[in-house]
Amino acid sequence: MPDADNADAWIISVTDNGTVYLGIDPITPAALANEMKGRLRDREQQLYIKADARTPYADVMRVLEAVRSAGVAGPTLLTAQQELPAPGSIVPPKGLEVNLDAPSSSGSIMVQVLSSGQQSPTLRINHQTVSSEALQSTLTEAFQNRSDKLVLVNADGQLAFAQVVRVIDACRSAGAKVILATPQM
Repeated sequence: MPDADNADAWIISVTDNGTVYLGIDPITPAALANEMKGRLRDREQQLYIKADARTPYADVMRVLEAVRSAGVAGPTLLTAQQELPAPGSIVPPKGLEVNLDAPSSSGSIMVQVLSSGQQSPTLRINHQTVSSEALQSTLTEAFQNRSDKLVLVNADGQLAFAQVVRVIDACRSAGAKVILATPQM
């Protein structure tokens, strides 16, 4: 996602304590949708959301709901780098594209990410528990006879953003188009 480094990139940041920034300006989640609607924006310009890995997902959900109500259906979640770059090299940001509006098809698979009180969340695919290690392969198998590879991810707000991102990444690795459930869905 090298375009996220452009000076005119639309970036919303969420800190680990829930503080939200539109660009470099602090803003409340409640004011975010109106501010976004009020700013001129090229419809082709991508919106990026970056959140600290420790941020409670509930804080990210508030931002996602504001983004959805502002008319942005497909933001990109910027994520941390797994590999170590060579000293002095520029590392472009990486991201996961997600959707906030569910398509009219009701054939999507639901992946629930539930707080378990343990280090790893409990995962369910269409209400059946699956291990995090088996998530990608289970989805790949489920998609074998489907033309629509849609996954609706519904995550508990108490989870850390990093836990939800790992699930989104596994879904996308299985070839899924990910739709994030927001409070209005």
